[in-house]
Amino acid sequence: MPKRGKDGSASFWGMARSFLHDYCPRVRGLSPKTVDAYCMSLECLIEFTVANGTPREKISFEQLERPQLKAWIAWMRDDRGYTPKTVGLRMTAVKSFLRFCGNEDVSLADLYEGMRSLKAPAVPKGPLSTWSRTSWRRCSRLTKAQPPNRGATARCSSPCTKRARASELTGMSVGDLSLAKPAHATLLGKGSKTRVVPIGDKCAEHLRAYLDEFHPGNFRRDGHRPLFYSLHGGVPTALSDDAVSRVLKQAGDAARQSCPSVPERLHFHIIRKTRAMDLYKSGVPLLLVMQLLGHESMSTTSSFYAFATVDMMQRAIEQAAPKVLQEASDWLTSEKMEALYSLR
Repeated sequence: MPKRGKDGSASFWGMARSFLHDYCPRVRGLSPKTVDAYCMSLECLIEFTVANGTPREKISFEQLERPQLKAWIAWMRDDRGYTPKTVGLRMTAVKSFLRFCGNEDVSLADLYEGMRSLKAPAVPKGPLSTWSRTSWRRCSRLTKAQPPNRGATARCSSPCTKRARASELTGMSVGDLSLAKPAHATLLGKGSKTRVVPIGDKCAEHLRAYLDEFHPGNFRRDGHRPLFYSLHGGVPTALSDDAVSRVLKQAGDAARQSCPSVPERLHFHIIRKTRAMDLYKSGVPLLLVMQLLGHESMSTTSSFYAFATVDMMQRAIEQAAPKVLQEASDWLTSEKMEALYSLR
């Protein structure tokens, strides 16, 4: 679809299709799920515009001025009942779209400026959900000893995944794993950025057994072979994120029978958060925790993954308090008070 209409003005539909089908996947390299999320956000804006009396075929950039965008945000919150987080995600997608439009056509630059000045509703922050260290270790031992099933898919619940995102795990190939000391794994994270994470001795032993069973002989020499896979027509195929979620659910259900403290909603992020807090509480510097998790900003790590707990702050205060304060009660005994206020 052309980016301009018959009158030479920018076409909303042409720009939108170019943004979703060309710019996002081919230029920015966004995943199909991210592109789908952007498409849903634009559809939400279109739905609001249609509800206000503009037919779909008549939608143009005139309906994307700042007053209309403000009304759209209020509509999402009040009429549709979207949570602040959902409203923020929708706004982020539309901002990205309008920035693209402004770069493609300078006459549309003001639309992006108008959208950029709008603030998303504040997202209330609740307590961070993590897993206790004792519970995690007990359940980790259980799932290693008795995985929910014996296939290669089930083994992706290996303890080496505690610092990885689901997409990083499913994207691993045999060549990304090095079990010679110091053992480590190379992960491809967000923005096509790679990072190296160390692997402990017990985890390396677990992975050696896994490789012997599911990548025997010459198969291990194929560095491009998916590390964790399922067979489709006899061909090893990288797992999907949904497959990993099913494995975690099965492992959680099995472990919960003997360990009730296992969270009901077991997902990758709670494992990453738990491991980050475990490292941070053990004294690992925040900078190293940030690098292990693959974060670019220290604020992300400190806000959501490795923040100071009440217990940690209390211990820090007790360690920093001068001994003179702790001994103050000994100074002010009645005998010492008499000696202090006497002429002897």
